Amino acid sequence: MSIEYVPTICPYCSCGCGINLVVKDGKIIGQEPWKEHPVNQGANCPKGKNAYHYIYSEDRLKMPLVRKNGTLKETSWDEALDLVSSKLKESSPESFGFIASCRNSNEDAYVMQKFTRVVMGTNNVEYCGRLCHSPAAAALIPAMGSGAMQTSQPEIELADCICLAGVNIMETFPMIARRVFRAKAKGAKVIYTDPRKTATARHLADIHLQLRSGTDAALINAMMSIILAEGLEDKEFIASRTAGIDKLRDFLSKIDLKQAEKITGVPKDLIREAAITYAKAERGCILYDQGISQHYVGTDNVRNHANLALLCGHAGKSGSGINSMRGQINGEGSGDMGCLCVFYPGFKRVGEETAKFFEEAWGVASLPTKPGITYIDMLYKCPYLYVVGGDPTMAVPDVNNVKKALRKASFLVVQDIFPTEIAKLAHVVLPAATWVERQATHTWIDRRVQKIDKVVDPPGEAKPDWWIICRLAEKMGYKDKFDFNSAEGIFEEIRSCVPQYKGITYERLDKTVGGIHWPCPSEDHPGTPTMFLQKFNTPDGLGHFQVVEFKPPAELPDEEYPYVLTTGRSMFHYHTGTMTRRTPRLLDEVPHGFVEVNPEDASKAGIKNKDMVTLETRRGSIEAEARVTDKMPPGLLFVPFHFPDSCANVLTIPALDPSAKCAETKVCAVRMKIKT
Repeated sequence: MSIEYVPTICPYCSCGCGINLVVKDGKIIGQEPWKEHPVNQGANCPKGKNAYHYIYSEDRLKMPLVRKNGTLKETSWDEALDLVSSKLKESSPESFGFIASCRNSNEDAYVMQKFTRVVMGTNNVEYCGRLCHSPAAAALIPAMGSGAMQTSQPEIELADCICLAGVNIMETFPMIARRVFRAKAKGAKVIYTDPRKTATARHLADIHLQLRSGTDAALINAMMSIILAEGLEDKEFIASRTAGIDKLRDFLSKIDLKQAEKITGVPKDLIREAAITYAKAERGCILYDQGISQHYVGTDNVRNHANLALLCGHAGKSGSGINSMRGQINGEGSGDMGCLCVFYPGFKRVGEETAKFFEEAWGVASLPTKPGITYIDMLYKCPYLYVVGGDPTMAVPDVNNVKKALRKASFLVVQDIFPTEIAKLAHVVLPAATWVERQATHTWIDRRVQKIDKVVDPPGEAKPDWWIICRLAEKMGYKDKFDFNSAEGIFEEIRSCVPQYKGITYERLDKTVGGIHWPCPSEDHPGTPTMFLQKFNTPDGLGHFQVVEFKPPAELPDEEYPYVLTTGRSMFHYHTGTMTRRTPRLLDEVPHGFVEVNPEDASKAGIKNKDMVTLETRRGSIEAEARVTDKMPPGLLFVPFHFPDSCANVLTIPALDPSAKCAETKVCAVRMKIKT
């Protein structure tokens, strides 16, 4: 018997915290802090402290499953992949869609998009980043040249003003919250925009802008108009590094602060204090999350925060910029690898020139040159669907209609580690390995590439995701294009196709605790913790202002549905809860869904704390336990989206951002009553 400590990286959010797994006789029996890791320095959040338990859940998928006479039955890999191959050969490029995941490794994601384009002949490949952070690319590529986080996590401590835009950082990114606390200890001011009085508002914020949900653009326009009126803009930065200020200045000169106060619900004096605080800072850092992106105007919201950063010169230096807080282990990397219908790997936009590049790189002909179908449209328009590592039947708005569409699918393949809600509808279910049951790389929130080594064997016949896709490609006659025998072999091809990764190798990652930040153009390059130091990555090298007019939410409360519903996360759970609901210590903390209700609203509705209530919108209804709390302003209800029995997305509206096709999950009209 032997016990060893194996260093690895937490599988949950995109921070990339180090942990040490305790392994005995081939099984993980515990974990300890990794004190030397530069991201978390030995500290972990509740999820990070319980990182491995779920992999030993009794309902792990261990064998391929094929539906026979209405029931999923265990079978061999050959039978399962032969069936998938034969069915997919029946499809056309227009009728097939592939949905990857932020939980996939870089190698998995790369192979998945390559399979979709080479074997299936379509750009119909997406991942769950479409549902939360697609506005980053839509807004920030035109503004600055990249939607990625612009500074590194440690450099956040250098900022002397930190704007937390719609990110409840103490619950969703506790390790980054520690860095914000450290910055505060050095004198930094924290501005927080959120409709709820969260833990972040209570413990971190110096200025809490408790705006009405969906009014972010109006708030930022008001702040910028004040900055210009006070002459606090960074004139030198604007003149040397930006374009388009005259149009923005003209638009903002017409902003009425009293009207902004009325729209947002934030007193104009507080808006003024926030604007002046941010503008006068030496280094201003904007950290934002789904609170501003998961709106049908999410792209506008991100655009306007980019305007604010450029106006004050808070970009292109460490501890500054506008920084997208991606929520999952490979939220950045899956996009880098090309799992988006409008981008090939390296964020090369779909088109003839890009197709020619990859035709030469991959040794193929006739790659698709037109954009594919986005995530949510695939669920309705692609009768042949392959879903890996995610659950649209919980994560997508208007879940009841999503399930109706999936029940009509000609052929649905689900590849995952557990029998998820969507797996119950699948024709074939394939068992995948978890994050420490194979070797691979991931790219975390600040473009930090790290390698995770295999620690234990997967159960039964479960296999790495890339292995499954490569074997399927072989069955479909493309073995020579997918003849990979290891994750490292795939990564070498990634390096040849994605310039940002060219200088990163497995050997370098083995020697570098904390990983390497892309862009890393050569093997002697140290990586790039801070982007845009000399110029932006736009065609002219300048940052571009973009005028944003306020638009109200797609659905507002009325007499029939008098409350606003918003959704989000809990500290103890992770997205659709597939892993955390199978972790006893985390499930004990928050065992089921709930709805947060203001005491005034609860009193009017005759609701007491812990009563079961029914929530209903025009899409459907759910039941949840009431939590009566003054964290909520009157008229606003909050439901976390982790629990299938109280599935928040049964209620949410399927309104999509016209630019990014990101779903509106932060505002819809709802009614509430005691369960009868």
